[in-house]
Amino acid sequence: MAASIRTHMGTTQYLPISAKGNSWEFFKHEPKRLEFISSSITETIPSLSIPRSGHLETGRRRRVSVSAVKGGGGEGGNQPSVGGGGGGGGGLTYKDAGVDIDAGTELVRRIAKMAPGIGGFGGLYPLGDSYLVAGTDGVGTKLKLAFETGIHDTIGIDLVAMSVNDIVTSGAKPLFFLDYFATNHLDVDLAERVIKGIINGCEQSDCVLLGGETAEMPGFYADGEYDLSGFAVGIVKKDSVIDGKNIEAGDYLIGLPSSGVHSNGFSLVRRVLAQSGLSLTDKLPGEDITLGEALMAPTVIYVKQVLDVISRGGVKGIAHITGGGFTDNIPRVFPKGMGALISTGSWPIPPVFKWIQEVGKIEDDEMRRTFNMGIGMVLVVSQEAAVRILGEGNGANPVYPIGEVVSGDGVSYY
Repeated sequence: MAASIRTHMGTTQYLPISAKGNSWEFFKHEPKRLEFISSSITETIPSLSIPRSGHLETGRRRRVSVSAVKGGGGEGGNQPSVGGGGGGGGGLTYKDAGVDIDAGTELVRRIAKMAPGIGGFGGLYPLGDSYLVAGTDGVGTKLKLAFETGIHDTIGIDLVAMSVNDIVTSGAKPLFFLDYFATNHLDVDLAERVIKGIINGCEQSDCVLLGGETAEMPGFYADGEYDLSGFAVGIVKKDSVIDGKNIEAGDYLIGLPSSGVHSNGFSLVRRVLAQSGLSLTDKLPGEDITLGEALMAPTVIYVKQVLDVISRGGVKGIAHITGGGFTDNIPRVFPKGMGALISTGSWPIPPVFKWIQEVGKIEDDEMRRTFNMGIGMVLVVSQEAAVRILGEGNGANPVYPIGEVVSGDGVSYY
């Protein structure tokens, strides 16, 4: 069956999203209602269309470690818990753990007064018929877990991922990467392990590690500890920039799965870990891996997958789900007056998030504003592109139809 097959069934619309033999799972679309059904089919299904409307004016903007846009939202108190235990009050919050997203938002607002036009995932600089797209980031307090577990070989992948995943949201192909490695006393063997991870990340991104800085700063860091920063530059033709200006109500949101926590929210993770009474060498409850292994899983680098999807057309906007989660990051690519309706049961939530929520008694809205919840990148696509992407998204690169663009503001969940 061709991936472009779509269907009309009365007023209800169905999109095929996965197949095993003749058994297909469908994405069911009705006004204000999304759900999943199963069916068996052996013949072609006619196509469907969805009317859309909307417009966005956008400029070059700067991404910071927390969202520059605080999403509104329609999440109600009766929403089901994403992990089975976060509906009540009194649970841990990111702010309790020392990170104030609202303070970060306020800083961006103040910076915008001095340097208008900031707030996006990457900065665009005109160069002939193209834009250079630049991004910078670190890996936050995930480093603390690297020190405690001794897992230093993959933290460099995280570092690369955080920047290249940002710049690919504009459709840019990464060209090169620069790193900054700072430590109290240079342990050459340890630094080599970290740099190998950075090179691995660059290979996954099809870019070059062009250079970097190694800073030895006695008395500034604790013995055996270090800090990392990364900087990526890519390029995209001006007429190929993904800028969200054509996003319309009725467009689909396609989620690309994460490997776990990635590189955000670790201050809250460490607070939960301390509260749990478990160590990083203990098993993640119900799973065959340790907590350390689950939490240190390297951030997925989406560059090749996303550029391949973009090359086939129909991608209107892309959101990298980092600090601020769904609630703050998805609206950053939307026009005014457009919001997102997310079906919380439309993708598998990794067990590590369920454990975090249950142990920390964290409310659903706090989880969704702090963590990626199993989706590390969201593509806003036309209905036609959604059919193709969902039809091809089996195997090594699974994808999930997680919702749609609707009239309104912020992100609503159901």
